[in-house]
Amino acid sequence: MSSSHDGRAPVLELRDVCTHDALIPVLRHVDMEIFAGEMVCLLGGNASGKSTTLKTILGYVVPSDGEVRFNGEVVSGLPTTEIVRRGISMVPENGRLFATMTVEENLALGAYLRTDREAIRRDLEQVLQTFPRIRERMKQKAGTLSGKEQQMVAMGRALMADPSLLLMDEPSMDLAQVLVEQIRALGKTLLVVEQNAHMALSIADRGYVIQAGEVVLADTAANLLANPLMREAYPGGL
Repeated sequence: MSSSHDGRAPVLELRDVCTHDALIPVLRHVDMEIFAGEMVCLLGGNASGKSTTLKTILGYVVPSDGEVRFNGEVVSGLPTTEIVRRGISMVPENGRLFATMTVEENLALGAYLRTDREAIRRDLEQVLQTFPRIRERMKQKAGTLSGKEQQMVAMGRALMADPSLLLMDEPSMDLAQVLVEQIRALGKTLLVVEQNAHMALSIADRGYVIQAGEVVLADTAANLLANPLMREAYPGGL
């Protein structure tokens, strides 16, 4: 894919990625680029291929064709732990915290691949400054938090891996609107998977619309919001 980003190479690139579940195609020739500092949203309804795209980026699903590149290197086929080590982290849908563990323990799990203790302490402080509400909840069991607080802890846990690229699967968008700018201010690049097109595009730089495993639209957020094809590609989403 050609780049309009001043000749810069993308941080993340999917090149002609196809995946299969048994013999059934799931992703069909998906091309995608994300550049440093951007927030890009991947939009689509249920069973459109959004979640499979995230799983493919993280190495849970290996492409049957094509490749995923991160910082110019092919990562498709690598173990998930290696992909996380290289700088990709995910906030899963609904947070998925360990409910019986404390907030502090959940956050510590985000840094499990790291050994730089001083940097981990600095990043924890940064997370607590970004989400001041969870500073007061550090000794609480994660399962006792409100839904919004659990989302904050899930974002904090992902940030504790010190990623350069943060993947967010269907975040609570009212919370995301408030926090996306703070997360971007930390120098992170964001890929947000979302069903609510209008909300996501109102805070994103660019977007991709995926249907039945194929990218059917790709443009700036403003152009997608104004594109009449969005209503056809995305019934009920705008």
